[in-house]
Amino acid sequence: MCSGRPRLEGRSLGLVASFWRAGLGAITAAALAGCGGGRAPAPAPPPPTVGVVTIEPQPVTLTTELPGRTNPYEIADVRPQVGGIVVARPFVEGAVVRAGQLLYQIEPAPYRALYDQAAAQLANAEANLTTTRLQAERYVDLVKIHAVSAQAADNAEAAYKQAEATVDQDRAATEAARINLDFTRVTAPISGKIGISTVTRGALVTPSQTAALDTIQKLDPIYVDVTQSAAQELALRQKMIQGGVRVGGAASAAVRLTLDDGSAYPLAGRLEFTDVTVDETTGAVTLRALFPNPAGLLLPGMYVRATVIEGVDPSGLLVPDEGVSRDARGNPTAMVVGPKGLVELRQLVLDETIGDKWLVASGLAPGDRVIVEGIQKAIPGSSVRPVEVRE
Repeated sequence: MCSGRPRLEGRSLGLVASFWRAGLGAITAAALAGCGGGRAPAPAPPPPTVGVVTIEPQPVTLTTELPGRTNPYEIADVRPQVGGIVVARPFVEGAVVRAGQLLYQIEPAPYRALYDQAAAQLANAEANLTTTRLQAERYVDLVKIHAVSAQAADNAEAAYKQAEATVDQDRAATEAARINLDFTRVTAPISGKIGISTVTRGALVTPSQTAALDTIQKLDPIYVDVTQSAAQELALRQKMIQGGVRVGGAASAAVRLTLDDGSAYPLAGRLEFTDVTVDETTGAVTLRALFPNPAGLLLPGMYVRATVIEGVDPSGLLVPDEGVSRDARGNPTAMVVGPKGLVELRQLVLDETIGDKWLVASGLAPGDRVIVEGIQKAIPGSSVRPVEVRE
């Protein structure tokens, strides 16, 4: 009996020790779990994805938009060269007339009478010339046989020469009378569209009057004169000298027009020349372009905007408008993804717009990846995952 008790007590003590160790382990595990010691650290978030466009050099056509006015290709005032009463005006105002077409008929009767008188005097002088010529020829033979004196022969020769001079004088007077008679027909000096007449039938006109009878303008083709600042012209010439701009060929002379209502003129023109003088008051030079105008859509004095192709930059850098931002001072900037995937802030110098892109003068280099999508996720110095965007 006594020998079994110690074995029972030993088992009880072992069970108690086991329970104590299990409870202590559970408490320790719970304590460690409560302190977070049992979880692995959370992984870092991936870098944000941004859309980029790789900048590559390419030929860029340089254009500039300039204000201008249309001017007639030819213009001529119709003026009388003789005086008289207008008896006819056989043309329609605003119509197209041809060179040489009769516009005004001045009363021709007085001038026809003067012409007839001059012609008669010429005939009389020519008849007298024949008589004096024959007499001078006979006196040459008679003086040889001493039938007449040498003085008489000389007088006959002088009379003959005077008769010749009289014929020439009367012939010139007849020609002048004929010209004045022709001037009674006032004709169109050039072909073109004629304007509003300042006189009607029955009006008295004089060759010295200040007001023209009418004005004719040739409008097909038509000139467009535009002005460009001398500073822009100088900058373009410097680029040409440095080799940054190439000028030549038919494309460099092409000009396009935008009308005052914003519509585009359908036909292209060509740059004719650039004035060699700078206007001292405006500091601008004048460029003249020539445009076809078969439908008469362009009228003299119209305001237009001309897009002039100045040349070609063989290695221009274009950046989409979405990739250009402005800082607090309004200066253009761009976000660029560097070789290690870090965002860089670049200060840009822009030249001009080419469609929906900017021509960059400085700030970018070939191969730069400009962020055009997700710019709000890009922070200078941060890491991003660039994805090429197809333009």
